[in-house]
Amino acid sequence: QVQLVESGGGLVQPGGSLRLSCAASGFLFSTYAMDWYRQTPGKERELVATISGLGGRTNYAESVKGRFTISRDNAKNTVFLQMNSLKPEDTAVYFCSARRDEFHIRYWGQGTQVTVSS
Repeated sequence: QVQLVESGGGLVQPGGSLRLSCAASGFLFSTYAMDWYRQTPGKERELVATISGLGGRTNYAESVKGRFTISRDNAKNTVFLQMNSLKPEDTAVYFCSARRDEFHIRYWGQGTQVTVSS
C-alpha cells in the first residue's frame, strides 16, 4: 500500500523557517522523482520544488528560489522541504508527490498546513 505522509507544518512568523518532511512507503522510493506542491483556497495547485530519484537534479518555482531547499534521504524513504525567510504569501497546504513519468504514475500525500502570520 502506497503512503506519503507529510509532517512539519504549522504557524510561523514572517521571516521564520519550517522544515517539512514526507515519509514514503509502499514503492521503490529511489526510483521516483519527488515534488512539493502547495495550494490555497480557490487556486490551482502550484509546483514548488522537485528532486530527481537520486537527488542529483532539483528545480524550484521562481517564487521560492533562494529561500526553499528540497532534499531527500533514500535510505529513510523521506523527502524534505527546508523553508527559510517565509512570507505570508507562502501560506498554503503543502503536498508531497511521487512520480514515475515513464509509467505515468503519481502518488499524493494528504497535505500539511503552513501558515505564515504575525
